[in-house]
Amino acid sequence: MAGKKGGLGKGLDAIFAENDLEGGQTSVTLSLDEIEPNRGQPRREFNEEALQELAESIRQHGVLQPLLVRPIFSGGYQIVAGERRWRAARLAELKEVPAVVREMSDSEVMQLALIENLQREDLNPLEEAQGYQSLIETYGMTQEEVANTVGKSRPAVANALRLLNLPEEVRGMVEKGILSAGHARTLLSFPSRALMMEAAKAAAEGASVREIEKMAQRANSTPKAKKSSSKIKFYEETELALRESLGRKVNVTGSSKRGMLQIEFYGQDDLTELIRRIHDNT
Repeated sequence: MAGKKGGLGKGLDAIFAENDLEGGQTSVTLSLDEIEPNRGQPRREFNEEALQELAESIRQHGVLQPLLVRPIFSGGYQIVAGERRWRAARLAELKEVPAVVREMSDSEVMQLALIENLQREDLNPLEEAQGYQSLIETYGMTQEEVANTVGKSRPAVANALRLLNLPEEVRGMVEKGILSAGHARTLLSFPSRALMMEAAKAAAEGASVREIEKMAQRANSTPKAKKSSSKIKFYEETELALRESLGRKVNVTGSSKRGMLQIEFYGQDDLTELIRRIHDNT
């Protein structure tokens, strides 16, 4: 599998070129009735207004960039990349579209569909996280492999996956764009569902991520912690450095003589990767 994934994270220019593709491939003309969408593609929502605008452009100028499709066993073709153009072409009442046909595995199809949407910023944060999770669960990839495949950092992938731990109500707010990914990640630090929902409501009403972070800090503080002396400056600086390096919540507490280092992790796979990184740096 590693050999197949090598160049996918480098971009989609070669995939979508209309002529002189790898192996001398060029676009062909296919009937829209021969093409079906990929049910496993990460993108779930398509903005109707944007589709109508694209459909109007297609009526005037045609489909300027070919779809990427693969032949399927039952006959016809499945979309690998370009479902938005396919939908808009149908709205424009076209009968045919240009397409590049390529034999591809299920794993390659999933990866390319995810990369296309990520590079064009077409996915909401939950769709992005679900796409990463599918690569991990369905194709046995590690977070590091997913990161390399889609051209993201491993902490970015880990942080995206954290959103899948949100309650269903909060996930719905993220999918609808009511809450940002930053708000959503901060909500995960609340100690109870009730407090999380209260903070989610505040965020939906306009509270900033920083304001939600302060709410989380208050929710997680104890009377003893409030009475304790301020944190040692070196500990604060260490927390900030580790948070930036590891892409996760880190807490350093204690006195000048002894203390405790706490590092958050997001599942068994993430813990294994964290231990490997710490071991490699020792």
